[in-house]
Amino acid sequence: MESQEPRQHPEPVALAAALASFSELWSPRIVTTVNDYDVRVAKVEGEHLWHTHDHTDEFFLVLDGELRIALREPAGERTVTLARGSVFTVPRGTEHKPSAPAGASILLFEPTGTTTVGDRHEEVPDHVDATTGHRLA
Repeated sequence: MESQEPRQHPEPVALAAALASFSELWSPRIVTTVNDYDVRVAKVEGEHLWHTHDHTDEFFLVLDGELRIALREPAGERTVTLARGSVFTVPRGTEHKPSAPAGASILLFEPTGTTTVGDRHEEVPDHVDATTGHRLA
């Protein structure tokens, strides 16, 4: 069970320092919270997995590199490409698969407790951390 300690940091958090504090891919760190939402950063490379968040949208901001998000929508499948500084929100209930062939650093904004593999997903590969986010060290 997670500790009930305050979730905000008492000092400003430099995102570059937060990203430099870990090396694991697809394993987000919680940098702060806003109301009932986590602000998470992650290093990503290669492919994640197809998954769906049934009850929440998922916000992505690319801090460095390029992120691709494949989407399965009623009109068909498409891929959006996010360059550094781009944002995109995957609507709740939309099956999606993030990938970063050359690697990227991203910021995510999601309700606290949201799992990285969603509510419905394909088999979780070994390189993906099925988590609700880790605290910064």
